[in-house]
Order: sequence, then structure tokens, then C-alpha cells
Amino acid sequence: MLVAAAVCPCPPLLVPEVAAGAAPEMDAARAACSDAIAVLAAARPDRLVVVGPAEQSGRGPHPQGARGSFRGFGVDLDVRLGPAPPQEALDAAGERALPPSLAVAGWLLGRTRWSTAPVEGLGVGEPLAAERCIQVGGEIGARADRVALLVMGDASACRTLKAPGYLDERAADFDAAVGHALGAADVSALKALDEGLAYELKAAGRAPWQVLAGAADGAALSGELLYEDAPYGVGYVVAAWS
Repeated sequence: MLVAAAVCPCPPLLVPEVAAGAAPEMDAARAACSDAIAVLAAARPDRLVVVGPAEQSGRGPHPQGARGSFRGFGVDLDVRLGPAPPQEALDAAGERALPPSLAVAGWLLGRTRWSTAPVEGLGVGEPLAAERCIQVGGEIGARADRVALLVMGDASACRTLKAPGYLDERAADFDAAVGHALGAADVSALKALDEGLAYELKAAGRAPWQVLAGAADGAALSGELLYEDAPYGVGYVVAAWS
């Protein structure tokens, strides 16, 4: 059963080495992410599942200790998804690289020195239908007596003229609805997110949030919104459920 969840944005700019001179602009978001992950640790889960958006090559499961890199962003920095397990376990799982969203999660967990429970990752694709996301979430929630989720994903990328998706007048309302749903742990609202609108607004978090909704169904968790902003024209939300 799901006992806790943390929702964090996944821009590589969260990593100070990637952000470079702009790093202080994300300090509040980083602090909120640390607070959300602390809620996960306090729940004392048996297992932590990290879910984030991924392109085709990064979709599917990723084992504890899987490697990610920020070299594609011009930074000589590698991370792992949680503590490294025995080498034979990694060898059996292969050396598939983490998608960027899970690499950011690995950096966050390393920053907070996560050691509370075993970790596994799951990369999900934007095209994954809501029904399937919800089903996958239900399966995750049933994996252990006490499951926690770290859910990575950004809201719309269309909040300003300089945003990656340019300005879309619908983006602010979409992000406000997402922020309210995540802050209130509103499972029904997350399940009902409009897939087509999310795609048009380049909201990469839609599928991971709906996985969360499936995992949280019946768990009766309460939520708290810890951060909500769009510093680069992209909506970033941090929330904690417990």
C-alpha cells in the first residue's frame, strides 16, 4: 500500500553544476524537494519507487544503483539511483542509462543520503494512456506493505513567450489545477487530467502523476503543496503526501 509520496520537478537545472551561474534561482525548489523526500523517509517505507517521464530508450524499469549522467548537459557529473547494490545485481540488470528525470531523482536522493529502503526506478512515456498509468500505479502500490513514491515531472512548458513551448494562454490555468490537485492529494482530479491538453502544453509530468493517482487510490493520504512557480516559463510543483 502507498504510505507516502513526494512530487518533484525534473529539470536538470535543479542540479547546481548544470545551472552554473543561475543555480541560486532554484534554491527554493531544491529545498522543497529535500523537504518532500524527508516526508518519504519519515514514512519508513519497505520500498521506494521513483517514476519519471522518459523517451523510448529510457522507458521501463531501472534497478537500484543504475547510473545516470549530466554529460549531455555539458557537466562531467554521474549519479546513481539510490545506493549501489552488489555489482552482480547491476550486471544482471544491464547498464542501461537512466533517463534525465530519473538522473535528477538520483541526484536528489544522493543529496539527502537516502538509505531508508530499497529503490527502483520506472521511466514512463508521454503517450501512455491514463487508464494504463492508473493500472501501473495500482500494481506499484500492491508491491509491498509500505510503498513510497518519488514522482518526477514538470507541468506546462508554455507559461511565457520565452518558454520552451512558447506562450499558451491555457497553461496557467492547467498548472493551477495541477498544483491544487497535487497539494490536496486529489486522486480523482489527477486521474481526470486531460491527456490531449497536457500534450499540447508539453506537461511531461502528466503520466507520472497519473501513476501516482493509481497507486494512491484508496490510501486516503493527505497532501501539502511545498513549492509552485514557473521561473523559466515551465511549471514546477513540489508536493508531499502522507
